[in-house]
Amino acid sequence: MKRLLLALLLLLASGLPLLAQSATTLSGTVRDASGGALPGVNVFLRGTFDGASTDSVGAFRFETRQTGAAVLVLSLLGYQPQELPVALNGQPVRLALKMKGTPHALGSVVVTAGAFEASDEHRSAALNTRDVQTTAGALSDVAAALNTLPGTTKVGEEGQLFVRGGAANETKVYLDGLLVQNFYAGSVPAVPARGRFAPTLFRGTVFSTGGYSALYGQALSGVLQLNSTDLAAETQTGVSVSSVFVGASRTKRWERTSLDFSGDYTNLTPYMGLLPQNVDWVQAPRGSSGSVKLSHRTGQAGMLKAYGTWSGQRFVIGQPSPEPAGRQQIALQNHNAYLNTTFRSPLRHGWSIQIGVALSRDDKDLQPDTLRLRTLEQAVVGRVVLTNDSVGTRWNLKLGLEGVGQRVTQTYQPHATAALSYQTSFTEQRTAAFVETDFQLTDRLAGRVGGRAEYSALLGLANAAPRLALAYQTTEHSSVSGAYGRFYQTPDNTLLLVQPRLRFEQAQHAVLTYQYNHNGRLLQTEAYHKTYAHLTRFDGRNPRNPADYNNDGTGYARGLDVLWRDRKTVKYLEYWVSYGLLDTRRQYRQDPVSAVPTFAAKHNVSVVGKYWVPKLTTLFGATWSYGSSRRYHDPNQDGYNQGVLPTYQDLSLNASYLTRLFGQFTVVHVSASNVLGRPNVFGYRYATTPDAATGQYRRVAITPTAPRMLFVGVFISINKKSPGDVNERPE
Repeated sequence: MKRLLLALLLLLASGLPLLAQSATTLSGTVRDASGGALPGVNVFLRGTFDGASTDSVGAFRFETRQTGAAVLVLSLLGYQPQELPVALNGQPVRLALKMKGTPHALGSVVVTAGAFEASDEHRSAALNTRDVQTTAGALSDVAAALNTLPGTTKVGEEGQLFVRGGAANETKVYLDGLLVQNFYAGSVPAVPARGRFAPTLFRGTVFSTGGYSALYGQALSGVLQLNSTDLAAETQTGVSVSSVFVGASRTKRWERTSLDFSGDYTNLTPYMGLLPQNVDWVQAPRGSSGSVKLSHRTGQAGMLKAYGTWSGQRFVIGQPSPEPAGRQQIALQNHNAYLNTTFRSPLRHGWSIQIGVALSRDDKDLQPDTLRLRTLEQAVVGRVVLTNDSVGTRWNLKLGLEGVGQRVTQTYQPHATAALSYQTSFTEQRTAAFVETDFQLTDRLAGRVGGRAEYSALLGLANAAPRLALAYQTTEHSSVSGAYGRFYQTPDNTLLLVQPRLRFEQAQHAVLTYQYNHNGRLLQTEAYHKTYAHLTRFDGRNPRNPADYNNDGTGYARGLDVLWRDRKTVKYLEYWVSYGLLDTRRQYRQDPVSAVPTFAAKHNVSVVGKYWVPKLTTLFGATWSYGSSRRYHDPNQDGYNQGVLPTYQDLSLNASYLTRLFGQFTVVHVSASNVLGRPNVFGYRYATTPDAATGQYRRVAITPTAPRMLFVGVFISINKKSPGDVNERPE
């Protein structure tokens, strides 16, 4: 006992000098050879637990109670580790450090297969926020702008993203790493839907059309990753007046905090009263929305963000019908609320953490003629990701967990005047775990390997999805990369409401990419092959009979995507050309046989150009889109999906004039779609029974709701500190 007390006293005595010594603060920056900031560098004292990671501007700061001579260690994937002596005597130590990249470091060999990256300088920048705002025909809609990239098919009656032969629900959207349950605003058949989020919310987008990371799941075809801005740049006020809406916003910036408010009111009644329409708007679309965003920097590299938005809309539309009545009326009311909260911070020894929680509630009331169909979806999504970018000089590590709780209820009332109604619902609790690492095998060969496992309490099933990607640097400015992966997705809510005991739907992707990126010019070509298994099928004649549901559906999609983008050849001109070749067939949902899906076009072409005229302080834009014939099912002919639609073509123009109004920086934006008046047809509706006289099923064409869309808007930015320069091209 005496020996134990003596040892304890010696231990305490040895620690007294350390406790008595005041802490030493080490801070500084780490940059690469060209002076660029290096985030994620692990900076620590050898043999201790004292250290920190550099933040987004390459800065670090930590305290230690160690004294005397010590060794400071720097490590980061793709860079040569460094050690340097430091003296710890209680006085602050300020350092300006540089790291040298390893020959042909991983940072120059980037795995690009399956992804068109945006706003990431190390990757193939394709679209950013300004691109979304200024692409003619997109009208600031994220999905519409992305539909000008290869791998997509423009399906005019839906307005959503259809990727490489996949249906719209096979591409999922993640906001700051959290799955968004209802990305698109509510709509009805043949009326295209828009995304709910404004492009100004994002600092970058990553659009992956296949072979994507194990960090993302529940998408058979593609993933759209939206990364929101951190702190707002500065305090300012915005006022918007346009032909369809009015809005206002206010941004307040403090040193470590920024707060944004925005709100708008939309009413298309005056607009639709002036311009001709192809449908009868009994009540034109109207609604309102608002949002609040709080960003707060916690410490050197920590960031807390909370974003909330709510919206409500309604309209009543009368559409041509092939039934004897000749017209069908559909009313829609939709209310949506969404809250996304995330926090990220560096930890010790190169680790960093990102956690987030998202809540959503979507209430959609659809009233086709005398029917009533109300769907209420409530969901909570949670996620935690641990990342170490400097666990080794040639590899990093990412670990994560994800959970989704979801409750969907649908009430069906066959006739509005009768009290009889039916209600179905389901509750889902889905969990996922994932691990992934980026690594460098040789000077020119890098890769990424990972895996994702999911469990669905509703289905009572689990799955495991491996992902692998390799990239080889062929020249200083070009690379070849390939990706393979298995992907799972739970069936649609509409299917689960009828039959919840289904299987995960499955797809496998194999992607091969060549990329050249130099001096403002980008060429990317990508060949892909995708197979489907366990797709949900049912009897189209009795879709509400759960006994007719199974997971026997299969299919495939293969093709070639090409993107060329040029910002340098002609001064003030930037443009891109995209082409997609698609060969696909599948048997799913009510398909009696394998067939080309009605949403797939074999050839898709987009040409987007933007030209800045300094003398006019105006940016002019044009977008031409082409889609080859899509299939449709004609019950008056033998076979299935044997009908062929006319090709789709659209030429849209816009112009953004920069000026000052009331002394404030102002943008006057004018946009027109389908300026050539092309009579596009998206499909046909057929009568449920054949005509008694002819024996043929009558039909009506599904066309755009209007021959063309004309938009005029004035956007005023009130900013005393940075009033804006009308002579500079908007960036």
